[in-house]
Amino acid sequence: MFRSIRWRIAVPYVLLIAVSMAGLTAYLSRIVREEYLAGLEAQLTSSARLIADAAQPGLAREERRAAFDPLAHRYGALIGARVTIIGADGTVFGDSQEDVSRMDNHLDRPEVQEAIITGRGSATRQSATAGISMTYVAVPVMQDDRLVGVARVALPLGRVQEQIARLRWSIMIASLLAGLFAIVLGGLIAERTARPLRLLTEVAGRMAQGDLSARLFPTTHDEIGELTNAVNNVAAQLRGEIQSLSAERSRLAAILANMADGVLITDPEGSVQLINPAAERLLNTPEAQALRRSYAQVMRHHQLIELWRRCRERDESQAEMIELDRRHVVVQAIVAPFPQEDGEGYLVILQDLSQVRRLETVRRDFISNISHELRTPLAGLRALTDTLREGALEDPPAARRFLDRMDVEVDAMTQMVQELLELARIESGKAPMRLTATPAAEMILPAVERLQPQAERAGLTLTVDAPADLPNVLADGERMRQVVTNLAHNAIKFTPAGGQVEVRAALGEQGGAPAVIVSVRDTGVGISEVDLPRIFERFYKADRARSRGGTGLGLAIAKHIVQSHGGRIWAESVEKKGSTFYFSLPALTKP
Repeated sequence: MFRSIRWRIAVPYVLLIAVSMAGLTAYLSRIVREEYLAGLEAQLTSSARLIADAAQPGLAREERRAAFDPLAHRYGALIGARVTIIGADGTVFGDSQEDVSRMDNHLDRPEVQEAIITGRGSATRQSATAGISMTYVAVPVMQDDRLVGVARVALPLGRVQEQIARLRWSIMIASLLAGLFAIVLGGLIAERTARPLRLLTEVAGRMAQGDLSARLFPTTHDEIGELTNAVNNVAAQLRGEIQSLSAERSRLAAILANMADGVLITDPEGSVQLINPAAERLLNTPEAQALRRSYAQVMRHHQLIELWRRCRERDESQAEMIELDRRHVVVQAIVAPFPQEDGEGYLVILQDLSQVRRLETVRRDFISNISHELRTPLAGLRALTDTLREGALEDPPAARRFLDRMDVEVDAMTQMVQELLELARIESGKAPMRLTATPAAEMILPAVERLQPQAERAGLTLTVDAPADLPNVLADGERMRQVVTNLAHNAIKFTPAGGQVEVRAALGEQGGAPAVIVSVRDTGVGISEVDLPRIFERFYKADRARSRGGTGLGLAIAKHIVQSHGGRIWAESVEKKGSTFYFSLPALTKP
């Protein structure tokens, strides 16, 4: 604070006034208190003597106690204080506030003893009778130089202190007003002296915060005016340079924020100085938790840490493909030296290759699956043609059997091609959809009736539960019957004899809106936890399903049909305990 000229002028001036006024206030408060107490004691003494004169005739004749209570009450109300009339032996004859019959002997009270000995007594203490602090003044009542009693007057100490406090407040308010006037005067003097420098400091502060348009026009031609002109010239030069740097920085920030690759920059010691949103997502670490923490704490992966350490030791770029733990995220990590003002830092680039790896896996599985599916019928056809060529044509019955078998293999390949074409049409949105208000029962019952003979041959119980009061859905009935047929057919195919398959429709929710949910539950072999996320991929088959026939396209077709209706399809399964497939469609009306 004392670095400012304004305060160097104002503060000593204000402190001097404040100390002076504080001392004067304390002195006047003490004087006023003493004078007030002295005047109060004199007033109470006069009142006590007046009461003593009034009580002297009665005390001298030794009248009864009852005669003194009215006298004490009358004078107590008159002077606004507590009045007590005491006999020579200390017996209380009258009191303006208390019942004298319950008051003890007052001969040992300090003010009474002092009044008897010196002719006047005073004390400030807690009243044994009233239980509050009071100020007492007592005078003796004499008859021909003989003590006949004591007259005492008392005021509650709170009232006395209240009066004194009121006087002190008056003095303090007057002193405060005088001090405030002095402070205002000192501030005006300091402001007039320091104002040019303060304005110049404010303009310089605004420039330091980036507001280079701030200017201060000189009002004098002295040294401060020359300094103002110099500051304005520097600001004009800096403004152009900083605008150029800001534009470049904004472009770089926009590039980093929208990059698909993660970027980190560390200092020479490995403390993270910058992290972009893509790196936050890849590392699952918010920017606030990453900045100024060590590289090892942010990465939490030994291969990434080792790559950074190797770059630091060899002072050359390092690159490696790394799969992050438990998240199946594959990144191409590149660590390169990065020159900075405070030394050589390090630039870390994380290229997310997870989608590429997933597409490679899907492509590889697709080729493997379609090759597997085509290999069997093609091998069968080749064997049949070789057999016919080697002489089976000469045996008409055998040749006919071989031709029938060739028809079966050709039909299998034809079905596979048709399903691939159908799936491609649905995915591209070119498959026609005849959407109408369709009851859930119309989607389910025909499909279940069609599969009922197959379930009976397999020794299974196939049941259906489709309440008639369910709301309609906007759907292509034939397409949705195809979905139910695919799901129910799979359930029958993978459920051992004696098992159960249940097709059920119920009202539920999809995205917070009413929906009809259809479920197909079986008690079959179930699906492993590894296979479950991929069962809706085309041609994907679990190992145990490869020997059951089929193209592996049924669930993929069902998925795309449901999604084209704005619905959702999913599955739940526990291996060896059965599976449940669900799909939901938005309801047209509430039940």
